[in-house]
Amino acid sequence: MKKFVFLFIALFMAVSSQAQFEQGKYYIGASLSGLNLSYSGAEDLSFGLDAKGGYLVADNWMLLAQVGFTHSGIDDVPDYASVGVGARYYVIQNGLYLGLNAKLLHANHNHNDLMPGMEIGYAFFLNQTVTIEPAVYYDQSFRNHSDYSKFGLRIGVGVYL
Repeated sequence: MKKFVFLFIALFMAVSSQAQFEQGKYYIGASLSGLNLSYSGAEDLSFGLDAKGGYLVADNWMLLAQVGFTHSGIDDVPDYASVGVGARYYVIQNGLYLGLNAKLLHANHNHNDLMPGMEIGYAFFLNQTVTIEPAVYYDQSFRNHSDYSKFGLRIGVGVYL
């Protein structure tokens, strides 16, 4: 068992050491959030789908644009669409990243919210370009902090070109 764990760690380190977050690369990604893994005061269950595009403007620094849709399973909480921008910093090129973003949410005709957020995640490289990216995030609501701010877990897939 110890040999298997050591082999897994060695393989993981070898694969992740190939990660190159160099200036000039593009990023395309999609992620799922919610699945009862996020928490806010107004909803118990939500399911979100986000699409992201990015560009590494300098080594380890990425600018992002994103669009998303979130469905809530509760009648009082509306489904909403979002658009946003953000940035990521990759720590020591090992795949660990810190992110800051801001999203504009729109639901129904009278519900708009600006939500700055932060996340910490890891880019697990499956090969030279494809990643699995789990992340923990926090989004702060300006409309109603106690009901709409949320912590959550997101799992994504990314492609670095």
